[in-house]
Amino acid sequence: MENTWKVHADRAAGRGLAWLRKKEAGAARKNGRIRGLEKKELKTERGSVFYWIEKNAAPGAKCIVFTHGLTANHSMFEKQVEYFRSACTLITWDVPLHGISRPYRDFSYGHCAQDLNEVLEREEIGKAVLVGMSMGGYPSQEFACRYPEKTEGFIALDTTPFGTGYYSKSDIWWLKQAAPMAKWFPEGLLRSSMAKSVSRTAYSRNKMLEMLRPLTKAQIIEQMDIAYGKFLDENKDMRFSCPVLILAGEYDTTGKVKAYCRAWAEKTGYPLHMIADAAHFSNGDNAGQVNAEIEGFIKQL
Repeated sequence: MENTWKVHADRAAGRGLAWLRKKEAGAARKNGRIRGLEKKELKTERGSVFYWIEKNAAPGAKCIVFTHGLTANHSMFEKQVEYFRSACTLITWDVPLHGISRPYRDFSYGHCAQDLNEVLEREEIGKAVLVGMSMGGYPSQEFACRYPEKTEGFIALDTTPFGTGYYSKSDIWWLKQAAPMAKWFPEGLLRSSMAKSVSRTAYSRNKMLEMLRPLTKAQIIEQMDIAYGKFLDENKDMRFSCPVLILAGEYDTTGKVKAYCRAWAEKTGYPLHMIADAAHFSNGDNAGQVNAEIEGFIKQL
């Protein structure tokens, strides 16, 4: 009987520990952070920028900087962090105006690049591999252009190129309509349609809804308006001295992302790899292939 009670007690303790871990993980997700990474604050004259870091002291360990997309936050790379944390130094951040890096004045992709450079200098990191998802590709490209000596490589993940030859007058007109059109959507429909349009899996759809949850409708529209507007203001031809890999979801139907990626690859010769069974949020839909693509790219550096 004593052994029976011990078995029951051990099982209960195990269930209690599992529940506690699940609760802690849930709290981490609710608070918009990835467990295990150290949260830090960079204070600038424009506002505070928050980032999360986990250093790897192993000789030759690369540093990867993950930059998220529009209306998202740093936690959209949780599946990449779990995969690479044992081999690389990792930095994820809430891009200015996003996540908890709000309020932030005078947003521009140039200022984002400056802020990221300050983060690397503070952490004494000489070079980094940049992974920019969707809107996150713009501060990544700006950084690679401004700080080529600090950019070891750039992975363009479901993003589009800076460059004057890619976008027609019609493309530019539609880009300007995104935020005004969003105003006409009921708030619930706006959130659900945004999450559904970028995902093919329940994980990605729920993750997008989770990242949208702290934002009001007005804040969502503000981010869209500023992010698209600044892209048009700052768009220019760029050349990179580092290796570049373009990744795009097989089923990415966000705007003309796939078409722009193909044009980018054709014009520059950068390799373009399609992510199978994935929409715009490809690193959530098919984390296995995206992680393998990043890993293979880094091994060649």
